[in-house]
Amino acid sequence: MKRKLIAAIGVAGMLVSVAACGSDDDDKKAGGADSFKGETLTLWAMDGSTPDKWQKDVTAAFEKKTGAKLKFEVQQWNGIQQKLTTALSEENPPDVFEIGNTQTAAYAKTGGLAELGDLKESIGADWTESMNKASVIDGKQYAAPWFVLNRVVIYNKKIWADAGIKDTPKTRDEFLKDLKQIGAKTDAEPLYMPGQFWYHFVGLTIGEGAELVKKDGDKYVSNLDDPKVAKAMKTYQEFQKLSKAPKNKDEATPQQGEVFGKGKTGAMIAMPWEAALAIKTDKKIEKDIGYFTIPGATADKPEGVFLGGSNLAIAATSKKQELAKEFLKIALSDKFEGEFAKEGGVIPNKQSLESSLAGNPAAKAMTPATPGGGITPLIPEWGAVENPPNPIKNYMTAVLNGKSPDAAAKQVEGELNKRLAQKQ
Repeated sequence: MKRKLIAAIGVAGMLVSVAACGSDDDDKKAGGADSFKGETLTLWAMDGSTPDKWQKDVTAAFEKKTGAKLKFEVQQWNGIQQKLTTALSEENPPDVFEIGNTQTAAYAKTGGLAELGDLKESIGADWTESMNKASVIDGKQYAAPWFVLNRVVIYNKKIWADAGIKDTPKTRDEFLKDLKQIGAKTDAEPLYMPGQFWYHFVGLTIGEGAELVKKDGDKYVSNLDDPKVAKAMKTYQEFQKLSKAPKNKDEATPQQGEVFGKGKTGAMIAMPWEAALAIKTDKKIEKDIGYFTIPGATADKPEGVFLGGSNLAIAATSKKQELAKEFLKIALSDKFEGEFAKEGGVIPNKQSLESSLAGNPAAKAMTPATPGGGITPLIPEWGAVENPPNPIKNYMTAVLNGKSPDAAAKQVEGELNKRLAQKQ
């Protein structure tokens, strides 16, 4: 299932500061069905995020417990940053809203999000740390982790069998060996990996424990000259050599799922929903599609991955703070979080709920890498970096075209630093 959150990875370029105000229900406690009778809670959820049954079940549970009504308003990813920014500055914002995990820091920094430390204590003690990290800004909890997805290896089982490969690889070296064997024993392209597939590169840097930016006094600057970043790029380069994909394009130009769907590619590193693009291209490939976790340097630790996903937050200016928290307690309960993960094929916010993904091989392939995954730098300044032409992509292409990692880092650091210095 394609998750439309992927189109929204990034941070709002312009936010207005909003001041937290008092709540009409600060002293209310949800002691029964009449606690909030007559009130309506407004929830903004993004298009494609909420499965129908889950939405129906959560609404019924919320209204039964609180006596209030729940109003779902579906939003489009296109233009959501500015729309949410405006709404949070107004008198009646959405009370609860879905927010991209990479966007959370920007809204928290400008005062748009209510603190949720008490909610973390009551229901979030076992939230997966790698997922919750995006909700914690300057040591304070400003949102609740809802779900993530990450990339896996989608492979053509027929091509692998034709190459004489019987098992999926457990280490990075085994993966490289298998791909080379496909190249030697079949006429298929071993791996489709374009040169500017930067989300995968970010995953590799996360696996190396590298940071893309560093603090220099009171500002952030490029950290692409870090040897750990260079090591991640070297790994990327080893795999990209096995691909015929262009070095100056990303995975969406063309859509790699469509390339894979032609049946001439051994594997691609992709979001699970990209398999649907392959099947749409040629339905005959459906029976040959398999999934496995991206192997890391050792068998006990998968490759680093970028965690694309969403958090749930409460508007600082909402007059229904306690009612909003009651909704989050219900929606994020084990019962409904597990149901949400099962229906949506996404990673839930607790490892204990991953059993909900039984029978979904694509989702199961994502789970091992999730605890070690991460996201882009949790700073508002990062948003400008991703605007085209993305200097990280240019760094990658420069290395793949023969520059040393140090020289490539030097080539783009001026532009990267310029973007990191832009006023937010």
